[in-house]
Amino acid sequence: MSTQSAIVVPRRDFELSSLLWWLPRAAILGGLAFVIFGPLLNMLIWTVAERWYFPHTLPLDYGFSYWGRVFAPRGNAVQSLVASISIAFFTVAGSLALAIPAGCALARLKLPLRGLVLLAFLLPQAFPNLPVYVNIARLFYEIRLNGTVLGVVLVHVTHGLVYAVWIAAAAFSAVDRDLELAARNLGASGLRAFADVTLPLAAPGLMASAIFVFLESLDEFTGSYFVGAPDVTTLPLLLYSAGAGGNYQIASITALLLLVPSIAFMLVVEKFLRADVLAKVGQ
Repeated sequence: MSTQSAIVVPRRDFELSSLLWWLPRAAILGGLAFVIFGPLLNMLIWTVAERWYFPHTLPLDYGFSYWGRVFAPRGNAVQSLVASISIAFFTVAGSLALAIPAGCALARLKLPLRGLVLLAFLLPQAFPNLPVYVNIARLFYEIRLNGTVLGVVLVHVTHGLVYAVWIAAAAFSAVDRDLELAARNLGASGLRAFADVTLPLAAPGLMASAIFVFLESLDEFTGSYFVGAPDVTTLPLLLYSAGAGGNYQIASITALLLLVPSIAFMLVVEKFLRADVLAKVGQ
């Protein structure tokens, strides 16, 4: 009996200590999961809720009638989605057109103020958006860019350059310059070596940069509101209008439409953005 008790008691003590070790950690993980996924679950329920009001914990009726309203011709969801995607593609094209030469120069040239140049691209994020966009809207109104797709694209490009230039500079820094020099020694011109060697090797980082810019443009609201509304309607503007009007079903469906491409593109970014590129950011 004494031998059995000597074996059983330590096992119980081990199980109790293991339980005490896991309980607080499980509580913390559960709390984090609730904070992260709780609002998403609430949004998903609202997309199929026909009637839901206090004090009921769950909807009284479920259905898809609000989906029909969103995608109806008068719902403007399809037009807003097309406008958002079109503006995002134009923003990506404009940002990369500026970021590729800028990132290559910042990565390859020994600029004395390289750090300050990189910090300058953070200035649009350093100040509150509201006063900046109010002044931009006033300026665009004077030059007749207010309420145009071009005006909205220009505003989105100012934010997209933060991701585009920083990631492009890191992508070009991660490319071994000896490969480009080897191409030059074989008779390739500087432009040919850049197009055939440097640019393909930096393409994964540039692709990740393009996806970040696309997602930033797709979700941008403040600049689109002050510069584009009411002539240019994007999905974030439609989401704001529905939420402000108390149409939580329509707002939730619109938010889901914005969430799906964001999740899909972030999974793509995870494959394209390598650790060696991230290590070069800010260097």
